[in-house]
Amino acid sequence: MVEAVRTTLWPELHPLAERFAAAGHRLYLVGGTVRDLVAGDDRPAFDLDATTTARPAEIKRLIADWADAVWTQGERFGTIGAMKEAPDGGEPRIYEITTHRAEAYASDSRKPDVVFSDDVVADLSRRDFTVNAMAVEITTPAPVLVDPFGGAADLAAGVLRTPLTPVESFGDDPLRMLRAARFLTRYGLEPVPELTAAVREMGARLSIVSAERIRDELDKLLVTRRPGPGLRFLVDTGLLAHAVPALAELHPVRLDATVAAVPAAGPAPAGWWGDPPVLRLVRWAGLLAELDASDARRVLRDLRASNEDVGAVSTVVDCHRRWFAGPVSGATSSDATSDATSDATSDDGAWSPADVRRVVRDARGHLAEVLALAHAMGAPAGPVGTVPGRSAATWLAGAELLRRSGEDLGDLAPPLDGAAVMALLGIEPGPLVGRALAYLAEQRIVDGPIPPDRAGASLREWWRHHSE
Repeated sequence: MVEAVRTTLWPELHPLAERFAAAGHRLYLVGGTVRDLVAGDDRPAFDLDATTTARPAEIKRLIADWADAVWTQGERFGTIGAMKEAPDGGEPRIYEITTHRAEAYASDSRKPDVVFSDDVVADLSRRDFTVNAMAVEITTPAPVLVDPFGGAADLAAGVLRTPLTPVESFGDDPLRMLRAARFLTRYGLEPVPELTAAVREMGARLSIVSAERIRDELDKLLVTRRPGPGLRFLVDTGLLAHAVPALAELHPVRLDATVAAVPAAGPAPAGWWGDPPVLRLVRWAGLLAELDASDARRVLRDLRASNEDVGAVSTVVDCHRRWFAGPVSGATSSDATSDATSDATSDDGAWSPADVRRVVRDARGHLAEVLALAHAMGAPAGPVGTVPGRSAATWLAGAELLRRSGEDLGDLAPPLDGAAVMALLGIEPGPLVGRALAYLAEQRIVDGPIPPDRAGASLREWWRHHSE
């Protein structure tokens, strides 16, 4: 690891380190960069975190004519940010340099009372896990690993521990309990028994953590390559119920289906429907797939998710539950359904042409995610209530038959627009126009592509019964 720093980062870091050393200060590389170098984990371009004996005002002075940009938003917490342009014209590097800290936390808050320190070991002791409590001193003639809590040995042994006792560490910052799930998953670690016991006992303290931070931590877990072990840890310790209370009400069998489905939602190729599915959206939908769409929306809003994410994930959940994961009635969400001839749905769950089209319609631009979730929930076993034959594979087979017949499933618009409807029926803008367009849209779903003259004749017949 030290050799990796020497060969890959030393040319970049040495000029900065010399400035601190000349001023009588020590500078250490810390954080994920050190952990991943120890783990031998190759990463693309990354930001660099450092800790130092220098106080914030001194950090600013030392980097003022070295950095290409400096920001001080975190100065009250001891952190000075900097940006350094790459000499080869590549991506600039972002640095965060923080004075050693030895803070304490109030029992009802995760915000620390900041106390600066001159001791790197004290600073490292306040970090979340031993694998993150390592540093590399770069103000020495050659880089030196500082590992007072055995983080390198823990990485090699596949163990997740805290530098202090788990009770003290999680009491300082309860989000660390949720973060443990991600590190178990990301690095294939196993928690020591006392860590697991502390999470079980202290899960309720997650209530003092902001919804945004909980959401962000779950987001990072869900997009790891194998999120299953982390999710299982959250379920087994009861922490998932504190992070997403709505999931605590699920029957254990359904919760198990969720835990099994999320990691099964892996990368998938693009298709005739467009781009590949967005993995994080599929996995969020998998996590919430056993909830009603309205409950999924509520969970995401409670977690302060963006409106875009709320809409996308709840749409995928709703479409999945309607067409892949429950008793199939053939009904649609449109009030106009009864105004068009509805095709019957077979008891064995086979896809009728109309139902193939309804899935496209109800996916609202997220068909790739809907199909990825349907595949995940059906592998290796579907959730409770899955309809036999209602799989992504059988849907694709049905869709392919329609496409071979020349139908464009990307265009389900009715053949007449609002202006044509008003001209044909001699009506003014208003609710009747909307009802007529809904009728035509449902007719397009049931009967497939319809020539405008046939659509016009059908609309006149509909109008004869609805004009009063």
